[in-house]
Amino acid sequence: MRSCSSDSNAESSTQLLERFRSGFRFRLATSDEEKRKVYRLRYEVYCDELGYEEPSDACEGLEYDEYDERSLHFLIEHRRSGRTAGCLRLVLPSSEDDCHDTRLPLQSYADQSLTHAVLHPALLDKDEICEVSRLAIALPFRRRSVKAELEASVKSTFLEFTQDEKKTFPVIVVGLFLATYALVGMTNRRHVFAMMEPKLPRLLAMSGFYFTQVGDTIDFHGKRSAFYIDQHQAEREIHAKLLPLYRHIQDELESQANLSYRQKTLAMMP
Repeated sequence: MRSCSSDSNAESSTQLLERFRSGFRFRLATSDEEKRKVYRLRYEVYCDELGYEEPSDACEGLEYDEYDERSLHFLIEHRRSGRTAGCLRLVLPSSEDDCHDTRLPLQSYADQSLTHAVLHPALLDKDEICEVSRLAIALPFRRRSVKAELEASVKSTFLEFTQDEKKTFPVIVVGLFLATYALVGMTNRRHVFAMMEPKLPRLLAMSGFYFTQVGDTIDFHGKRSAFYIDQHQAEREIHAKLLPLYRHIQDELESQANLSYRQKTLAMMP
């Protein structure tokens, strides 16, 4: 029999996930307006805050590159404020065999570091591989020091969040990876690659997402290594408490994808 404290913790975790689900929208970014929200958040994080990338459009505050044309884009929106809280993209291999980068971005800048004898993009079926990248979480939705909170409070763009809302913010990164598995499943793919700093896979393992390191550590915007996860295995190993959230995100994205397809079909009709 479980103790009362265990029951209380489980109930608290369930309530937290439900507050996160009801407090945020999960969106497949297909329209130009939605993609601009993604590119704007990437500019804020990768260009303005971290200085990792050069702006693609400094005047508009956007960051994008050549891989975005063959990517699925996802964003999480805070319902009450309408603010984009997080985003990522799923890059699919190029369909053009004569393209310089025929497969995944990490093969263009980290190919020599990919050392796994089996789990290498070049050794797997091109139609089954993909890469998750440009994961970003907006600064107001990240844990910050008291000093940072005070500094942010004097800015006109500062958002006043409730304590209950703030408690859900650490779930954003989990929501992003749940969305990754949903997107990968929608594309009928299986093999997922990502370049990550060492602490992220350890954090994700606490939620039941077990990535395998498949490359040497390199200096790429800090220490980064290539990691791999099997989408089929990831779905099987998702913690039971996360399954309702995963199914919700899955249903949301599939319905949006179907709507987008219907809209494009109607637009093409005479």
